[in-house]
Amino acid sequence: MVKRGMIAGALAVLLATAFTACAAEPAAAPETTASPAAVSSNSSSASPSTSPSATPTPTPSAKPKPEPKPSPTSGPRLLGQTDSGDDVRELQARLKQIGWFNAGVTGYYGTVTAEAVSGFQCKRGIAVTGFVDQTTLDRLHAMTREPTEAELIDAPPPVPTGKLDPRCLTGRVMCIDKSTSMLRWVVGGTVQLSVEVRFGSQELPTREGRFSVFAKSRDHVSSIYKTPMPFAMFFSGGQAVHYSPDFAANGYNGASHGCVNVRDHGAITSLYDQVGIGDGVVIYWS
Repeated sequence: MVKRGMIAGALAVLLATAFTACAAEPAAAPETTASPAAVSSNSSSASPSTSPSATPTPTPSAKPKPEPKPSPTSGPRLLGQTDSGDDVRELQARLKQIGWFNAGVTGYYGTVTAEAVSGFQCKRGIAVTGFVDQTTLDRLHAMTREPTEAELIDAPPPVPTGKLDPRCLTGRVMCIDKSTSMLRWVVGGTVQLSVEVRFGSQELPTREGRFSVFAKSRDHVSSIYKTPMPFAMFFSGGQAVHYSPDFAANGYNGASHGCVNVRDHGAITSLYDQVGIGDGVVIYWS
C-alpha cells in the first residue's frame, strides 16, 4: 500500500510539473470563425475580390531621338577685333543698312562691331564667332548694296528735297512721296517727322491719291500673307502704313504687297501714337 501511494504521489508531481511548463510558453491564438468584414480587412489570406483587376498599363516604348543637326562651322578669319581700315568701314556701313550696326562708321573693328556681326550670324544660321569669314561676308553682300560715300564717312542723311504736295499743306496728313521714298508727317503745313519708306512691286503697286486713315492695329498680322504688320494704319482696303521687319533686314532689295513699309521702329512707334482715325494720307510723285 505504501508503494502504491508513493507511485501515485510521484505521478501527481510529474503531471503538475508538465502543466506548469506549457503554461509558461506563449499561448496560441484561438481559432475562431472570422466575420466577412474581418477577413477582408485583417486577413492576409482573404479570398480574391470578384471585381476584375485593372489591366496593367503597358510601358510606352521610348521614341528614337532625332539625329542632332551638325553645328555650322566657320571659315578662316577675314576681319575681326582690332582690325581697322576701309574694309571695316564698308562692313560697318553694310551692317548699318540692314539695322545691325547703330554706332558711328569709324573703320575700327571693336566690341560693338563684333556684337553686330555675332547677331547677324546668329540670325542667319552662320557659325557665331564675332569675326567675319567668307560665308558671313557673302551673305552680307547678298543682302546689301555698295555703300555710298556718305555712308562710308557716316554723313547725316540728306534732307528730302521733294516738294510737298499741295494736298499736304492743310490739316494732319501723312504725305508720302514715291519720288524720294519718304513719308513726312505734316501738321498745319509743317513737317513734324520724316522717315524712309518702301512701296509695293509692279504686280502689287501701292495706290496713289488722297485717302484717310480708317483703321489702326498695333499688333496686326496679315490675314492673307500671314506676315506681321506692326503699327498698321489702314488707308485703302488692305493697304496700310506699317513697320516691316523685312524692310529693316533687307532694305530696298525687296518690296511690299502694296503697303507703305517703314523700317525705323522708333519712328513708326512715334508716328502711330500721333496719327488718328480720319487723318489724311496723300501718296504722290513729286
